[in-house]
Amino acid sequence: MTALAAWQNFYVIVGSSAGALIGLQFVVLSLITSTNARADPGAGQAFGTPTIVHFAAVLVLSGIVSAPWDGLAPAAALWGVVGLSGAVYAVVVIRRMRAQSAYRPQLEDWLFHVVLPLAAHAILSISAVASRFRPRQALFAVGASALLLLFIGIHNAWDAVTYHVFVVARKDEH
Repeated sequence: MTALAAWQNFYVIVGSSAGALIGLQFVVLSLITSTNARADPGAGQAFGTPTIVHFAAVLVLSGIVSAPWDGLAPAAALWGVVGLSGAVYAVVVIRRMRAQSAYRPQLEDWLFHVVLPLAAHAILSISAVASRFRPRQALFAVGASALLLLFIGIHNAWDAVTYHVFVVARKDEH
């Protein structure tokens, strides 16, 4: 399919980045948990797990769009499912953020853990429907969603590491 073939290089780069970042995230989490830092499972589920989910969504999207489909419809149906699943997961994240007691979420946390992921998944869902009428624009929307989720994951991973290095580690020193 020509429309999807034009996106192969993009998804090789984006998907590879997401896969590498998933591995790096596990290494960083392992290093953090091997220190004396006190872990709060609720905070990990609210702030750590979504980062892995965002990277995994990008990896899955890359696989979906890179598969040798005969047409756009099967790929669009699958990325629509990813979008709907991600929107549901954003609601789960909201509940987890409110339930945990280790950290009081700030505006930036709500933006990068709920609002932007929800927007990325909404774009995916809408583009699945739009692919029937405007396939070229829908593919650009999927690419934008994948990049947005990748950058959200990078931001959130960096935010978690700096929090553990500059806040948790300093508390443990005193």
